[in-house]
Amino acid sequence: MTAEGLSSIQQKKAIATRRLLIEGIAIVVFGIVLMGVIPSLLPAFQLKLLGRFLSLAIVALGVDLIWGYTGLLSLGQGIFFALGGYGLAMHLSLQLPEGQIPSFFSLYGVEKLPFFWYPYYSFPLTLILIVLVPGIVAGILGYVVFRNRIKGVYFSILTQAALLVFFNFFNGQQKLINGTNGLKTDTAELFGQVVGSPRMQWMFYQYTVLALIAVYLLCRWLTSGRFGRLLVAIRDDENRVRFSGYDPTWFKVLVFAVSGAITGIAGALSTIQSGIITPSEMEVAFSIEIVIWVAVGGRATLVGALIGTLLVQYARVTLSAKFPEAWLFFQGFLFLLVVTVLPDGIIGWLTAFVWPKVRSRFGFAPPLMTYPSLETDPEVLAEREQLTKPK
Repeated sequence: MTAEGLSSIQQKKAIATRRLLIEGIAIVVFGIVLMGVIPSLLPAFQLKLLGRFLSLAIVALGVDLIWGYTGLLSLGQGIFFALGGYGLAMHLSLQLPEGQIPSFFSLYGVEKLPFFWYPYYSFPLTLILIVLVPGIVAGILGYVVFRNRIKGVYFSILTQAALLVFFNFFNGQQKLINGTNGLKTDTAELFGQVVGSPRMQWMFYQYTVLALIAVYLLCRWLTSGRFGRLLVAIRDDENRVRFSGYDPTWFKVLVFAVSGAITGIAGALSTIQSGIITPSEMEVAFSIEIVIWVAVGGRATLVGALIGTLLVQYARVTLSAKFPEAWLFFQGFLFLLVVTVLPDGIIGWLTAFVWPKVRSRFGFAPPLMTYPSLETDPEVLAEREQLTKPK
């Protein structure tokens, strides 16, 4: 390898190292601000609301992982969100004196606890099931779909159909999970403390921030390196990946299962901060909203998923309080704006238009779109001059 080649590789490594360092510092600052500064500035209700927004940002990360990087537009993430939420709510519902079962069972004449409730007596096992059950369900659904090479809009339709099946099933199970009424969590006790108390909600907020950072690092790790490049290759040209000797099926099943597990974690954290879990979390509108959050922030950026979720949720709370009837119109307008004007989202717009102008304003050269050696090669420059010379 020539000296120029080695120098180019070293420059790329230096740039990558610098970017990782900047991102690491940003994550540390982000964590300190959210965990140390904001709780002292916000009242208990607003802190609880922010905690739920951050849990929804975890869902957006899972969607960005499969949609932004792998090209799988899922409209059924509400399934995995609800499975995670129900798992934790079932454990909290079982915090009763020995021999008793949740009171709603008596309304339907059920005297014995259903068999699938028993694992949720154990808190450590519940934490495992919150991740495992949504991940397994997502893996099974993904395998059934991907092994038949179903993709594109057909995949989106199938995930939405699965969502409707789960929604109707959960709605009709009054004797098993209290049906449309769902399971309440705010009045239950955990470790001797009422879940809805300010102290417990403060703790859950802290856990949500830690979970958000952990999930972000996991997604960044998955989308970096060879595995991340393979996901992008599947998104851009799956047939070429298949012809290269890879089987995209198992990679898509894996990343879809990981996304389901991430969404299950978010569902549990959201449930414990909102105070209730019902089948309404599996309504079609909610799963479509998640896609809007990611689109607004910018696909395949991860940071965009976080920003988009927080901005849209803040706008929803603000506008729905002042103009309750206008929020849905604003949400539709926002989606149309992103599709027509900002197809790459806020982060894409900042990267493509704003950041280059800021760099030029401070005298920095625009980033090179080719290899640096080509831009300084005398023969290339002479040939370019000949081609651009007016005849």
